[in-house]
Amino acid sequence: MTALATAPFPWTDVWGQDAAVQTLRQAAADPASLSHAWLITGPPGSGRSTLAYAFAAALIAEDPSDEATMRQVLARTHPDVTALRTDKVIITIAEARALVERSYFAPSAGRYRVIIVEDADRMVERTSNVLLKALEEPPEKTVWVLCAPSEADLLPTIRSRVRALRLREPDVDDVARLVAARTGVDPAVAEQAARHAQRHIGMAQRLATDDDARRRRDETLRAVLGVRGVSTAVEVAGRIIQAATDDAKALTAERDAAERAALLRTVGIAEGQAVPTALRAQISALEDDQRKRATRSLRDGIDRVLTDLQSLYRDVVMLQFGRGDELINRELRDELDRIADAWSVERTIIVLDAVAATRESLERNVAPLLAVESLLVTVSSGRTP
Repeated sequence: MTALATAPFPWTDVWGQDAAVQTLRQAAADPASLSHAWLITGPPGSGRSTLAYAFAAALIAEDPSDEATMRQVLARTHPDVTALRTDKVIITIAEARALVERSYFAPSAGRYRVIIVEDADRMVERTSNVLLKALEEPPEKTVWVLCAPSEADLLPTIRSRVRALRLREPDVDDVARLVAARTGVDPAVAEQAARHAQRHIGMAQRLATDDDARRRRDETLRAVLGVRGVSTAVEVAGRIIQAATDDAKALTAERDAAERAALLRTVGIAEGQAVPTALRAQISALEDDQRKRATRSLRDGIDRVLTDLQSLYRDVVMLQFGRGDELINRELRDELDRIADAWSVERTIIVLDAVAATRESLERNVAPLLAVESLLVTVSSGRTP
């Protein structure tokens, strides 16, 4: 098993990635081994962003004893680190151009200027092309750090200009130990959460500490297992979309209100006071960004449900091949055994392919309700509609 924290500050929050930490520590300490553009890849929850900021802290600090500077970088307040993390569907060209412009500024206080793109996989081709020259010929004291689930999520032209660093996927037992240590929950709850989250550390922590999240997951999977024909497929799909919509609203409503209030305070408008015509464009721009963020939040919520469904039918395949000791959803063993006995392997594979296709469809802006309805019809029939 991996130790929870073995590396010195600022790497202490980077868990289970000893090889990657060693590579980046050496690069930060030795300019001869430092590439000026990096791509950190790994599955969701593997710690890509955490590692990127630790690397930035080590690069910007004067030396390993300069802890004050490193803490400022980790707090996202140092002037020499610029980061882009989008809550919207895509990173816009305007955002990419702003990053490129910033990358040509000399460091103001630290050794390097570091540009972090946490969601590099959310750049379309035109946006990626904005970064090409900056990645290929960055200023001497600028370092780019891109983060994405895999190298395949970026254009070949981008991949050819960066040094790739692939993170390892942690074991369930390791994630469970980390969650238990961080949250204080019962080890059995932490193990179940790590298993259900499929080793995604952030999601495991949420499941371990949120009774409602665990309940919704269980209810959703049991509802899908109960689908019998088109009518129940449509009913359950509607419930899934409604639950994801409610979650998305809950996650964004408070933040949206706080952003609007902060903007009004900045321009000197009291609560309840009419917004002058000259300022309405700013309010409209904020509301537009919030709508895009809500769309992304809804899609992410539906994608989490689809990931859970993949785990469900992955378990069915495992049982069909006699591998019942490696189930993700052990709590549903009786239902899984029933499906494994009733279905052919070919039917299970069809359903798994349909789940994957549905996830891809949602990224192409297919209507979520129609996509999930189509998927559940396939689940109930074993045939693609």
